[in-house]
Amino acid sequence: MPSEAQTFRPFPHDWQSADYVAGWIDHDVARDPERRPLLRQMLSSAPFAPHAEIEVLDVGAGYGVVTEEVLKALPAAHITLQDYSRAMLDQARRRLAGHADRLSYVLADLMDPAWPQHVGGPFDLAVSAIVLHNLGSREKIFSCYPVIHSVLKPGGTQRGQMPVHAVDKPVAVQEIAAGFGRVECIWQDPPRAIVVATRTDR
Repeated sequence: MPSEAQTFRPFPHDWQSADYVAGWIDHDVARDPERRPLLRQMLSSAPFAPHAEIEVLDVGAGYGVVTEEVLKALPAAHITLQDYSRAMLDQARRRLAGHADRLSYVLADLMDPAWPQHVGGPFDLAVSAIVLHNLGSREKIFSCYPVIHSVLKPGGTQRGQMPVHAVDKPVAVQEIAAGFGRVECIWQDPPRAIVVATRTDR
C-alpha cells in the first residue's frame, strides 16, 4: 500500500488544511540533506556571538525548519515564529516543544499591513527560507523588504534563501535593499541564493 508521502500531491497549496500541511511536511523533510547545510551557511554569517541573547524573527516560519537551525547556532536567542498558516504553526509548536521557553508564535499574514504590529520587535536578526516567493508577484515580494527593515533594530540583519531570479539583476538587489545599507548575495546555485541585508543606520 503506498505511503502518504508517495501519494501526496503538493499542488494546489492548501496551507490552512491540517491534513494537507501534515502531508506537505512528510514530503518536505526529504529535502533536509541538501537544505540543512545551506541554512547553516546562511546563519554562519550572522554577526553575533554564539551565546548572544538576541531577538530573532523567523518570517514565514512554517513548521520550524529554520528556527531549528537558529536554536543550534544561537542557543541563547529568543525566536518569534511568524506564519499565516495556523496548521503550520501548530506543527512547529509540537516539533519544537522542548524549546518552548525560547519561542513565541504569531499568526499573521504578510499581506496584512498590520503584521509588523503583531510580531512586535524590534529584532536583531530576521531569517526566512523559500517563503517570500509564495506571495506570487514581484510587487508583493519586494514590498516585504522595507517592512522587515522596519522591525529590525538599527544595525540589525536580515538573511534568507530565495529563488535566484530575485537577485540576479541590479534592479532586484536595489529593490531588496529598500533602506538596508548593504545587500549581498553570499551564495547562489540557480534557482537558489542566500541573500544578506544589513540595516546600517544608527
